[in-house]
Amino acid sequence: MSLQNRFILITTLLVLLATTATWLAFDRVTSHIVEQWGQRVAAIQVRYDSARLSQPLEREIALAHQLADSPALKRWAHQRQDEALKAQALEEMESYRRSFRDRNYFVALLEDGAYYYNNADNEFVEAPLRYHLDKNNPDDAWFFLIIEEGRDFHLNVNPDAELGVTKLWIDVLIRDENGEILGIVGTGLELDAFLRDIVDIGEPGITSLFMDYSGAIQLYRDQNFIDFASLVKPEGQKNTIDLLLDKEADRQSVANMMAQLRDVSDDSQTVLTDFVTLENRRHLLGIAFLPAIGWFEVTLIDLDVLMPVDRFLPIVLVFTVFLVVSLAILYLMLRRWLLNPIAGLEQAMQLLRDRRYDDVALPKGQGEMGKLIRIFSDMAQAIREQTRELEGRVQERTKALEELTRLDPLTNLFNRRGITEIIEAEMERQQRQNHQFGIFWIDLDHFKALNDSFGHATGDEALQVISSTLVSNLRRYDNAARWGGDEFLVILSPCDKNTLDQLGQRLCMSIAEAMQGRGWEVTASIGGYLVQPGDSLDQLLQQADDAMYRAKAEGRNRLNLA
Repeated sequence: MSLQNRFILITTLLVLLATTATWLAFDRVTSHIVEQWGQRVAAIQVRYDSARLSQPLEREIALAHQLADSPALKRWAHQRQDEALKAQALEEMESYRRSFRDRNYFVALLEDGAYYYNNADNEFVEAPLRYHLDKNNPDDAWFFLIIEEGRDFHLNVNPDAELGVTKLWIDVLIRDENGEILGIVGTGLELDAFLRDIVDIGEPGITSLFMDYSGAIQLYRDQNFIDFASLVKPEGQKNTIDLLLDKEADRQSVANMMAQLRDVSDDSQTVLTDFVTLENRRHLLGIAFLPAIGWFEVTLIDLDVLMPVDRFLPIVLVFTVFLVVSLAILYLMLRRWLLNPIAGLEQAMQLLRDRRYDDVALPKGQGEMGKLIRIFSDMAQAIREQTRELEGRVQERTKALEELTRLDPLTNLFNRRGITEIIEAEMERQQRQNHQFGIFWIDLDHFKALNDSFGHATGDEALQVISSTLVSNLRRYDNAARWGGDEFLVILSPCDKNTLDQLGQRLCMSIAEAMQGRGWEVTASIGGYLVQPGDSLDQLLQQADDAMYRAKAEGRNRLNLA
């Protein structure tokens, strides 16, 4: 593949990588920005929803407390038969009814369970006593439970079966000067209107709900999820926020946040956030505790609806187009100033490689490329001159290396390869000229004992002494080799039987003397063979080897001729 094609390929890959990296970075950054923005929006929305709920409720709660502290109401609760006190108490209750937001009140007295109520239509002004609470009636259990627990204030969404209404009830205990509980007073807020005005704000992507201290849903746009009469329900049977969340991990996270907020229950400004899955969609959940009413406010924000990431896509498209145009311009510039001159240099290098020096035509170039072309021209000339010199040196080195591969590095004698080549050459010479040559196979006696007693360094020294002894006793046209380990070969050329015998005896004696002179009990067993025409390499080696073993069998330190 040419440099130009590689550059185009690399440019394309860079565009793809840059676009991918940009998209990943863009997605991560924008998601991070949206998440941070969403967390701030969630905190603001939680505080906003909390304020919208708290403001109307706090006024109603304050009025309910004032009614519960009414002296007229307390005197009548102690003296129920006094008609004058009753008239004053009913007048006081009517006064507060007109002040409550939804123009209704209720008063439930502990002494006999009498439940007084009047609504916005003033429907029961003549007969405010609507019914009597009964401990055995499950619908009335809320009253006796609040009394039993001594809750001074309580909020609850509850249907009243006797009155046929479902309201958000504000319950406040009536206590006399001694702290004795006399009953409960309060007011009810129309649930549908309250949900419409406070909870169901109609903002796409934002959902608000309110939970009581235990997590039971009290206000939510879908009334099917509201936990009516939470006060009298056991834990595990309440409609909690767990019903809305898809994952158990999210439910645990919300439970942890509620526990954390309870620990700082005196701080209504603390807002905690986390991501949860609702109806298979990722939402940002914000939660705060409202100590004034004892409820949690929860805001769920669908960031994909409120701030979709695809709104930022034009930025990515603009960047991608800019990147592609920039790379295209860069490519055209590089092609003119770099790629074309490099292609010319490449062609010149190929001609120089093929030693077509006369065909080399250098391209034109500017700046650094022009300098590079001039340097290449000088280099090409130097290459032409050096090539001849290097070829001569290579031939010399090759010859020297070939010699090294034929020698044994320890003894400086021929190795197996070198002596094999000499034997083959002598065999060819024998065939052509009827030339006779002989061979000695030499094996050292007791060499292993020497190695074991004195170590391998001494053994190597002994081998070097043997090689020197061989060289000093051979004729200048004879050749000696280390066949391997403590075995040596000697080629005698020319040679006859008498020469073979005399030279073999001399070598055997010289080796023994050289070893004894160093205090080593090492001798040599020598097998000699006068090579016959027609012998193969394996045959002549086998003849010499067999003769050597016969010398060993005859007592060592001797010559045996095949």
